[in-house]
Formats: sequence, structure tokens, C-alpha cells
Amino acid sequence: MQQLTLDVALREGASFDSFHPGDQPLGPEAVQALARGDGETQIYLYGEAGCGKTHLLEAACHLVAADGGRIAYLPAGLVARSGPEALEGWQTLDLMALDDMDLFPRDAELERALFDLLNRLREAGVRLLLASRAAPRALPLSLPDLRSRLLWGPVIHLQELDDEHKPEVLAARARRRGFELPREVCEYLLRHYRRDLPSLMQVVDRLDEASLASKRRITVPFVRRLLD
Repeated sequence: MQQLTLDVALREGASFDSFHPGDQPLGPEAVQALARGDGETQIYLYGEAGCGKTHLLEAACHLVAADGGRIAYLPAGLVARSGPEALEGWQTLDLMALDDMDLFPRDAELERALFDLLNRLREAGVRLLLASRAAPRALPLSLPDLRSRLLWGPVIHLQELDDEHKPEVLAARARRRGFELPREVCEYLLRHYRRDLPSLMQVVDRLDEASLASKRRITVPFVRRLLD
């Protein structure tokens, strides 16, 4: 299949079980229902970086693939580098995920190719997930009919988790890597480090590696020395 020729790999840890919905469970529930085939056939997710858009797209792809389904995950940057031909020949899929729609270049040929793709996917019954930092109406599109296709399904605004829930996500990340992250370490990271979840989870991974290398427990003084 064509997706085998594209340099895209899904993260193994992206699942619905590892996604923390915070106070907005409807978004992930809708995406999971789509992936199971008993919900909407198209969903558009949007929100700032770190709110979990890509995680949900990848989780849906993993779920469909685990059941033997055919999937494709395409970030807009890859489409821009590959040209309109990257959007051809996907009608035999069970699920397609298009990420980073806000990075889709304003190019008439690419927009027409995307417009045609969305029409073909709908006619073939392919489930479709789209994600972007911007809502469909805020995208700088030059093809008006393309915007209407992006609105064929529900548009869901995802919010980044608040600080109350972030320690739970970091602790869960640590448990998946095989260690316990003390609550006081989570709170220290929130006070003294970048607060967006992607950055925080990278720190958790660094702490795990540094702890194993030094054979030291992860404590606040250990974290302070490492980050300094």
C-alpha cells in the first residue's frame, strides 16, 4: 500500500488508555467511537499544542490497525513535501488521519487535491480524522468548497490539561516506563520547568534515563541538579 512508502511512524505508546481527558471526555470518546466504527465518520479536532490532538489520531490508528484495518497517518508537512500525489489512492483504507492542517500550504493545486481526496474518502466510506491548531473557519484556504468539506463532521475544540491533572499524566508516563514519580517531583517540574505536556513528558523520559545511569532515586534534589 502507498503508506508503506511514506516516512511516518506512529508512537507505540499512543493509546486511548494512556490519554488523560481531564474535564473534557467527549472529544476522546467521540474519536474512539469513530475508530471502532460505531460513531461519526469524520471528526475535526483543534486546539493549541499539547492538548492531545496527535495522540488521539495515533490512538485511533493503532486501534483500527489492531483489528486488522488499513490505516494511514499523514502530517501536513509530509504532504507539502511530497506534493499532490501524496493525496491520491487512499480509497481502500478503513481510517485516514490528517494531522497539522494549519501547516497545510496555501497552494491551489494541493487544496484541489485535498478537496478531491475528501470527496473520494466520503464516497468510499473511509473514516476520517483531522487535527489542527486552528478551527476550519480560521484556516487560510483559497478554495471555499474545501472548507465546507472540513465541516462535514463534528468540530471538537480540545483544551490543554490544567495543572491539577498534569501530575497524573506524568505519573502515568513514569509507570509505563517502569518507575514511580513522586508527587513532589511533579509539582516541582510544574513550578520550575516549561508547563506544556510534551516538554514535561520529555523531562520524565530524561529523568528515567539519568536515574538508571546514576542508579539514583528520582527526588527533587536529583531533578534540580539534573535540570540545572
